[in-house]
Amino acid sequence: MLILNRHYMPIRVTSVKRAFSLLYRDLAEVVHVEDGQYLSYNFDSWCEVSHLKHRFEPHAYDWVRTVHLSIAVPRIIRLMLYDRLPVRNVRLNRRNIFARDENHCQYCGKRFPTSELSLDHVIPRSQGGRTVWENLVCCCLKCNVKKGGRTPDQAHMKLITKPVRPRRSPVLNLQLSKDRYRSWKQFLDHAYWHVELR
Repeated sequence: MLILNRHYMPIRVTSVKRAFSLLYRDLAEVVHVEDGQYLSYNFDSWCEVSHLKHRFEPHAYDWVRTVHLSIAVPRIIRLMLYDRLPVRNVRLNRRNIFARDENHCQYCGKRFPTSELSLDHVIPRSQGGRTVWENLVCCCLKCNVKKGGRTPDQAHMKLITKPVRPRRSPVLNLQLSKDRYRSWKQFLDHAYWHVELR
């Protein structure tokens, strides 16, 4: 679930449990996009809307069920009092590199499940290569063995895409490709173009 600050600027993605805790304590409100309009709901009014959504479009939402009611999981919430922006560092980890490269081996171009991929240092560590965004790529096991401890030039292999540091979380980019998270896109695009550069 996407969390916005008080000024509708995106700050992070959170769990459903944390979001409902914020909503229930009136620290946040639901921001819902319907027919191109942005509507705000507190916890009680969102429960009422959820009752109708459950009757008429149950497959359009994920649900949290209690003994007495079913509540639609909102896709966006806005914090009522928080107005700061977080530092925007994309964490360098295996999951984000696989997401950035979309599980494609950067040497043969084929797509693989994560269990059949490894990470490759373009300039091997044995030759002074560092563990940074610009030197790590997804690589299938076969290409990784073929390349060994050499650079792509030394191994007569060609990189399909030059590795770069992503501007925002690659996992978030994968979520934006799904219809149910389309409402996030406007807030994230706005943040990209309007956040002050330092």
